[in-house]
Amino acid sequence: MPNLVPIGRALISVSDKTGLLDLARALAGYGVELISTGGTSGMLRAAGLAVRDVSEVTGFPEMMDGRVKTLHPNVHGGLLALRDDDEHLVAMAAHGIEPIDLLIVNLYPFEQTVANGADHATCIENIDIGGPAMIRAASKNHRFVTVITDPMDYDTLLGQLKANDGATTMAFRQKMALTAYSRTAAYDTAVSTWLAGEIKESTPRYRSFAGKLAQPLRYGENPHQSAAFYTDGSRRPGVATARQWQGKELSYNNINDTDAAFELVAEFAGGAPACGIIKHANPCGVATAATLTEAYQRAYHCDQTSAFGGIVALNQVLDGATAEEIVKIFTEVVIAPDATDEAKAVFAGKKNLRLLTTGALPDPKAKGLAFKQVAGGFLVQDRDAGALAASDLKVVTKRAPSDAEMRDLMFAWTVAKHVKSNAIIYVKEGATVGVGAGQMSRVDSTRIAARKAQDMAEALGLPGPLTKGSVVASDAFFPFADGLITAAEAGATAIIQPGGSMRDDEVIAAADERGLAMVFTGMRHFRH
Repeated sequence: MPNLVPIGRALISVSDKTGLLDLARALAGYGVELISTGGTSGMLRAAGLAVRDVSEVTGFPEMMDGRVKTLHPNVHGGLLALRDDDEHLVAMAAHGIEPIDLLIVNLYPFEQTVANGADHATCIENIDIGGPAMIRAASKNHRFVTVITDPMDYDTLLGQLKANDGATTMAFRQKMALTAYSRTAAYDTAVSTWLAGEIKESTPRYRSFAGKLAQPLRYGENPHQSAAFYTDGSRRPGVATARQWQGKELSYNNINDTDAAFELVAEFAGGAPACGIIKHANPCGVATAATLTEAYQRAYHCDQTSAFGGIVALNQVLDGATAEEIVKIFTEVVIAPDATDEAKAVFAGKKNLRLLTTGALPDPKAKGLAFKQVAGGFLVQDRDAGALAASDLKVVTKRAPSDAEMRDLMFAWTVAKHVKSNAIIYVKEGATVGVGAGQMSRVDSTRIAARKAQDMAEALGLPGPLTKGSVVASDAFFPFADGLITAAEAGATAIIQPGGSMRDDEVIAAADERGLAMVFTGMRHFRH
């Protein structure tokens, strides 16, 4: 198997022409013959470079609006021929096929076209056919052919040629083949995902997901696990699209928790200033208020212990006053749509604090897919975009909630969507005052949330826990009345829950006995 393979002839056909002229000039300097197509050929020729049109190589003109230009034996034979196989060499000589040692192709911008909202016909015309076919051919024959599919690899290619007198190494060709196959796989994934959406097919026979490496990570959830962060090109505002202004590299857990925090505060887009503080993907405090500073303070006072080393997400531009409050304790990450110069200056003295800005909030109602790996496969579902208005709720008790209780019930229900099941959330005056998450028993979540509220009351020097006069949200129905009774004992006056238990009548009766108001949503928000 050859290690060094010299580059004598290159076929170039790119839609993204970033860095192309510098690359082509460098290749010409090594005596490489350039073959190209359409607009790429014209660009190279206009720059004074000698270039052969691919139609000269194939003996056929480009036709059908460019749909047919490289699908020809003179192209694919030049890419696929084994240089150490006598039969291949004889066939090449008999049919006038010249070897192609370097293929530089990037594909029609299908993903970008879809993301820009183009119509069906335009998307179809941006599905590349010849490009993937050539890439796969060159990649298969990487023993002899170098394939480049990303302008990011141009400098590395030139480094190879400089170090090896115009040749590439086997290790480099293998790595570029891997990149190439990964690229065509991601491309086909984008096309199939788009087409499934076009025909509203929710369960296609084959399902694939793809991403582009954003950064290797130091490790995963634990130091013995390797990890990396990939972006899917969806442009959904969040960690993947954010600008990091300061702080060390984000970790696996940072990214996971920051995403959870930002998706939570996005629920309050367009409303009052809101703050969410997340620890281990669960909210430990969420609040709205007249100012962002007050919203942060109220969220922090829900659970000061858990907030230490947490993630802070804001639904509005981070200002200097709020930044001053945040830096009073150790915080891992702050994410917001934007930040003022004053806020950035406050954070500048905290070198380990990461500040991310996204320019926008994600749409919590937008459709999308979520997937989770299991042994032997993976589960796919729609993103939880479920939302309710107060008018959708069914009052099931003798007493209906007051207007103030209803506002808090809707707030609590919104937060419940982002808390791990079994989730119980106590809310008072637009702020969480107790959160119970991830317990195997719903009544345990109810007790834990109430106990945390009691602990915070003692820490703040309050005469009693803020659960007195609060409302409670449960992400799923109460299977027994015990959870509701525990909430009532903690001082809750109103309950929001999906309903649907075989013992709903018992739970409703327990609420009526205690003068509680309760509404059913008819919707569940399990989050595992």
